[in-house]
Amino acid sequence: DTFGRWILDKDGQIDRAKLGRLVFADPDALKTLEGIIHPLVRDAIDILVRRSKQKVIVIEAIKLLEGELHTYCDTIWVTDAPENLQFQRLVQQRKMSSGAARERISAQGAQEDKLSKADVIIQNQGSFEATWKQVAAAWQVTVPAEAAKPERKKAAGKGKFSVQRARPQEAAQIAEFINRITKSPKKLTRTDIMAAFGEKAFLMLQHGETLVGLLGWQVENLVTRVDDVFTVPKLPLADAMQAMTHEVEQASKELQCEAALLFLNPSLAQHQEVWQSLGYEPRTVKDLGVRAWQDAAVESMKPGTVMLFKQLRKDRVLRPV
Repeated sequence: DTFGRWILDKDGQIDRAKLGRLVFADPDALKTLEGIIHPLVRDAIDILVRRSKQKVIVIEAIKLLEGELHTYCDTIWVTDAPENLQFQRLVQQRKMSSGAARERISAQGAQEDKLSKADVIIQNQGSFEATWKQVAAAWQVTVPAEAAKPERKKAAGKGKFSVQRARPQEAAQIAEFINRITKSPKKLTRTDIMAAFGEKAFLMLQHGETLVGLLGWQVENLVTRVDDVFTVPKLPLADAMQAMTHEVEQASKELQCEAALLFLNPSLAQHQEVWQSLGYEPRTVKDLGVRAWQDAAVESMKPGTVMLFKQLRKDRVLRPV
């Protein structure tokens, strides 16, 4: 009703690209949209926070300081980068046009205002390594030691599998493992993996003390997305996948995730009996039914991969308005 039916797609759902082009080109339209969305976002975050069992909760939001959301926080962190570098990243990494990138930057408000309200400022114009060192140092100061210390499981005994959450200091080991498994002429570097840590987490599957499997995954909009799975040859696939997917699903449920999507190479997806035993089944984007799940699939599915789906909870955490 506010912006007209032209922003709807053929299924009657809001076309986010159309809406984005409108509001980022019109400050008044953006203000109107934020007046609608921000109260709903606050309510949604309140629900998720109340359900969480974590000692530390991080809220990542572009408009954190413009509304009431920042009053929920004990400390405010702001990243800082020159505007020309922001523009470059939007064009090169997000594939935006020059005009769209300029509109997106101008819609975010003055950087000076954000910096003046920050308890911690992370300079984000250097290498991934430099940014990570700042984050790690600020984290140690901000978060109590008992809450900040990540849980590391003991390595399994001889002949058994164990799963560990990978840390940035293991980036070189991860790059070497992927290069060895894929045998791709384009070799990954430690820097590539450090960049990937900005978007996803990695699980390392160990057999005794030996790294034998790797899984890359992320959570966004209450949907778990697994887009990297690597294993050594002749690995007992059922046992290996059970160990890694169990760890992903447990962590996902703690984050209130509704569904898990696996994007696999056909050679891995063909082991249907393995995936069926773990509760996963092939789906097309259309078959997912729920718009949020479909959007996640479109955003994350790489060409040539097969999508498998598993619903993690029967009740939707957040339903569309």
